[in-house]
Amino acid sequence: MKRALITGGSGFIGSHLIEALLDEGGWEVTCLDNWDPFYDSSIKESNMEKALKHENFRFVKGDLLQLDQIGSELDAPYDVIVHLAAKAGVRPSIEDPVGYYRTNVEGTQRLLEWARTRGVPQFVFGSSSSVYGVNPNVPWREDDDVLNPISPYASTKVSGELLGHVYSSLYNIRFVALRFFTVYGPRQRPDLAIHKFTRCLFEGRPIPKFGNGETRRDYTYIEDIVSGIRHAMDYDQSLYEVINLGNNDSVTLNELIRTLEEACGKKALIEQHDHQLGDVPQTYADIGKASRLLHYAPRTNIKDGIAKFVEWYVEKHGVVNYAP
Repeated sequence: MKRALITGGSGFIGSHLIEALLDEGGWEVTCLDNWDPFYDSSIKESNMEKALKHENFRFVKGDLLQLDQIGSELDAPYDVIVHLAAKAGVRPSIEDPVGYYRTNVEGTQRLLEWARTRGVPQFVFGSSSSVYGVNPNVPWREDDDVLNPISPYASTKVSGELLGHVYSSLYNIRFVALRFFTVYGPRQRPDLAIHKFTRCLFEGRPIPKFGNGETRRDYTYIEDIVSGIRHAMDYDQSLYEVINLGNNDSVTLNELIRTLEEACGKKALIEQHDHQLGDVPQTYADIGKASRLLHYAPRTNIKDGIAKFVEWYVEKHGVVNYAP
């Protein structure tokens, strides 16, 4: 049996990854999560329902900033750590930059040090496309040295990648940073656009639209992201890599709203707002490196992915009179 520690495993991406590992077999999985109140903890509890019934799963509630106190509860050694725990969100980070720094940078530092002292050989880090900031050179490539983060959240992810380089260089921990591009799908956080817009459509409330709707995002379906993480857990070549995980496509906000309207069978009411501070005009991933190193090949386009999300939402929330 291989052994994995997944931080932030009660969240959207982590819970899908944990279920994939348990379904695969041959894994003992520990989840470390503090159930940050950024959104309702009952959602995270629901995300864990299936995993908690599995004999090879263990849940530890605790904070990365208190690893000294809770470290004994973690059943080291592990073959790999997948570090997904973080304070999330670009806009909230502008209001709480110090809190984001402590959790995302200091927390990552503490976890890397914990991994070093316990001989964990592989560390997969959940980074973000936000590190590219306002960069007109699309699609974005990992070898583009011009990073222009424009939010505290983005800067913490750059810091995490650099901390990984230090530990890789000094202590031979293999560190793979995965830059996620706008992940969506069943269990997506309720504050994110696709989830929020779907809720507004079914409840007959207006969708908040910031700017003219021509901002673009590379939306990436959760199953494709999990596939990329899973291959990164097995990656055994170089000691340090930064890799994009996106869909190699860029969709405007207006296109996204039209796709959601079609999937939900509803016409959107629009509540217009000015462009928001910290939002980048576009994201667009070059995934050539992920293809070469991780055999990464996203399979879900935006139309099919939105349809799957809406089907999950309808079932989860008991929506009636659903007629796409």
